[in-house]
Amino acid sequence: MSESDRFNKQRIAGGLREPVEEARNLAQKLGLSPYEVNYWIVDYDEMNELIAYGGFQHRYPHWRWGMQYDRQQKQGQYSGGKAFEIVNNDNPAHAFLQESNTLADQKAVITHVEAHSDFFAKNEWFQLFSGGTPNAAAMLERHARAITEYMQRPDIERAEVEKWIDHTLALEDNIDQHRRYKPVSSESREAEREDIDLADIEDKLDELDLSEEVRREVFDEEWLERQEAEDGPATFPEEPEKDLLAFIRKYGKQYDDDAEKGVEMEEWQRDVLDMMRAEAYYFAPQKMTKVMNEGWAAYWESLMMGDERFAGDDEFINYAEHQAAVLGSPGLNPYKLGKELWEYIENSTNRKEVVERLLRTKGITWRNFGDVVDFAQVRELLTPHEALSAIDPENLDALEELPASYVDWDAVEQAKAGEIDVQKYPWKVLTYEGLCHRHYSLVKRQNRGFVERITQSELERIGRYLFDDQVYDSVEEALADVDFSRGWDRMREVRRSHNDVTFIDEFLTQEFIDENEYFTYEYSHATGQYRVASQDAGDVKKKLLLNFTNFGKPTIAVYDGNYNNRNELLLGHQYNGVMLDVKQARQTLERVFELWGRPVNLMTIVKEISDHDREVARRRNREPKPTEQGKLIRFDGEKFEETDLAWEEVEHLSADDVDYDTKPEEWLA
Repeated sequence: MSESDRFNKQRIAGGLREPVEEARNLAQKLGLSPYEVNYWIVDYDEMNELIAYGGFQHRYPHWRWGMQYDRQQKQGQYSGGKAFEIVNNDNPAHAFLQESNTLADQKAVITHVEAHSDFFAKNEWFQLFSGGTPNAAAMLERHARAITEYMQRPDIERAEVEKWIDHTLALEDNIDQHRRYKPVSSESREAEREDIDLADIEDKLDELDLSEEVRREVFDEEWLERQEAEDGPATFPEEPEKDLLAFIRKYGKQYDDDAEKGVEMEEWQRDVLDMMRAEAYYFAPQKMTKVMNEGWAAYWESLMMGDERFAGDDEFINYAEHQAAVLGSPGLNPYKLGKELWEYIENSTNRKEVVERLLRTKGITWRNFGDVVDFAQVRELLTPHEALSAIDPENLDALEELPASYVDWDAVEQAKAGEIDVQKYPWKVLTYEGLCHRHYSLVKRQNRGFVERITQSELERIGRYLFDDQVYDSVEEALADVDFSRGWDRMREVRRSHNDVTFIDEFLTQEFIDENEYFTYEYSHATGQYRVASQDAGDVKKKLLLNFTNFGKPTIAVYDGNYNNRNELLLGHQYNGVMLDVKQARQTLERVFELWGRPVNLMTIVKEISDHDREVARRRNREPKPTEQGKLIRFDGEKFEETDLAWEEVEHLSADDVDYDTKPEEWLA
């Protein structure tokens, strides 16, 4: 780095000290509890490198980082995408800001980062790795140093280390991300069972170089079959094992080309497997919570920068363009989907609180709710007092009209003494309760019809389970009892326990789909085109869950490590109506063979449609109905074999009631 570059970065960093400090203060006022964050200023090339490295400065030597760097660089050059920041899950967290960002951009990404850091600290899925204290930067630097040392050893070829990493990375998503991370013990299969399978016995006899006469008289076929019958086939694991990396680390071998069989792994190979598996578990929560995490950060960034005017008057338009670019990105946008879902949770929780109060009011029932409630009056009663919504630095005494719990009176005294700039940071004189009412979602312009949109079935569901322990004489009395913090409190509860799959499954309702105009589309075999298929919440949910279940990858588990009693590996694809890409499956089996050292097998289910059925369906303007067929793909290190399996042999792989096909019965021409 040149002296001028260093000076420029120091200048930018110096100008961000106040925004960093005040963003942290505001985040804590709003009820967030982020890790400490260290902020760094980086240039364009450094940012691309950090993104390629997954947000860290040190990673092990491998060609994948160069490929990801090149992709990120081309994305910026040719598609107009810009990376404003990257933050990692660590304690303390490290956030890297692009030096070319405007001040409004820097403020936006700082508020965004503080919300990310809160999510890292409080979401329970991140606690599964090292109990929530990952010390990730140190771990990844240790891994980088260890692998570099292996590559530099004279008795190990660098290409062999890189190839071994390639094999392992092919399985980096084949872990059990729902379990707490634990290192794998070095216990081997041979230590667990003393019996030797038939293939091993035959190999041992070959090594003894016995005469044919002795083999015929003593170790004949009848004797071999008797040994197999006495021991019986040993099948393990007892239950399908999702953590394929752990299973291979424990029982796998490396394939030796010279010996033409599997031999014990070298120590460095086991060590690399351990490191790759640990990193897979570390990054798993980020993959599992992409929508939640980005939506959470976008929500609080928007509130801080926009509603609390953390963006100055001369920065606001710039910030609005910044957020519009982020939320307007095409395709399945996790920022947009996540932010909309968090807003829906806030609105629906606040609505439920208001409706419960109103249904306890004399004369209002769930049956007559829409007829007797004056929704304009409800909005007016819920609207914050002017002294709360527009704090006047010249008239701080007006805050005395607010509930005492809304105001930080020590801060008010500091403001009167000139120690707090209320014009710039009005939130400093408020408490959490005051901020909850100041930003109450149901009175915001975009949400003003949310209460009256409640369905009759939802009213009935709420009304039937209300106890008559508190009845109000008037709407004014009922709404005076509203808990304005309920929405934010519920959001933090959800943030603690959910991942993307449970988040979407629970909160993606038909009301949300209709309001935000989501839909599914399918490929029609009859017309050869993609077409809108459904706007039903169940169908949209199916499609989204397909993208997020098991990181959007096929779920593969170990079903037998001693398949056919020959130490072959049997994997099973847990079929959910979506076929495997057989070409990619074969390529992956080639990698697995190198880690297992013996033949590998994969059971799956495929959908088959004959050309005749496809043509008949096209003429009748219907979709052809595929036939589901069990398949076994076997790779022995040299060639592939595919065998049809009876349905009874693969039925256990098929999900009972999950089908991601949302095509209607008939397509309109």
